Amino acid sequence: MKTPDVKTAAHEAGNSTVVERGARLGYAVSGLLHLLIAYIALKVAWTSGGGKADQSGALATLAGSTGGSFVLWLTVVGLVLLAVWQLTEAITGAHGAEAADRAKAVGKLVVYAALAWTALTFATGSSSSSSGQTKDVTASLMSHSGGQLLVGALGLGVVGVGGYHVYKGWKKTFLEDLEGHPGTWAVRAGRIGYVAKGVALTVVGVLFVVAAIRQKPSEATGLDGALRTLREAPAGQVLLTLVAIGLAAFGVYGGARARYARV
Repeated sequence: MKTPDVKTAAHEAGNSTVVERGARLGYAVSGLLHLLIAYIALKVAWTSGGGKADQSGALATLAGSTGGSFVLWLTVVGLVLLAVWQLTEAITGAHGAEAADRAKAVGKLVVYAALAWTALTFATGSSSSSSGQTKDVTASLMSHSGGQLLVGALGLGVVGVGGYHVYKGWKKTFLEDLEGHPGTWAVRAGRIGYVAKGVALTVVGVLFVVAAIRQKPSEATGLDGALRTLREAPAGQVLLTLVAIGLAAFGVYGGARARYARV
């Protein structure tokens, strides 16, 4: 008897104006973070500095900018409500009742909730390191029996997610997430953005696998480490520049998604 009540409450929450507008805000701020990551990645490609080319680096850039505190709090609110919307999707299956769709919603819920927490640390005057958190979690997992296999499986899972992003961009299936056509420019940005993000995530996953094989948690360095790994590859500066442009395109697409998302 309780399950229908939970589903009803989740359905009502998911359809509420606050959650809908908050989710759209979440997509918008996610796009902004990708633009900032792209900017940092370009600096990493062509200078000796650049900071952390990941979510924590993007949030640190916001924190140090004029009006950054206000934008950070908007980021927290948007990401929290985006996570809430993913929770309602996982419970109700509103846009797909298949188990895979619900599992995907749960995965996005975890990602957005973690990112919201990181944004909150910056908004309250503290700081955090995404790459440091990744290393700590990896070390914690590998300290337990079977942890090496778990980290390796996690890496393969991230590689799979990266591959899915490439497929989603190449085949333009991301348009299924939208209500209406966002315009040619947004479609092109989405295609380039999803492919570039997929490449970056694939490298992140490979680093997890390498860390598991070598039993060195320090080699699981997250997005920042993945982009710096690309920088060290043959023609690395050009390769990283192309990925940075792609991440910027994903950020631009985030603006279109904020308006046209099927929420």
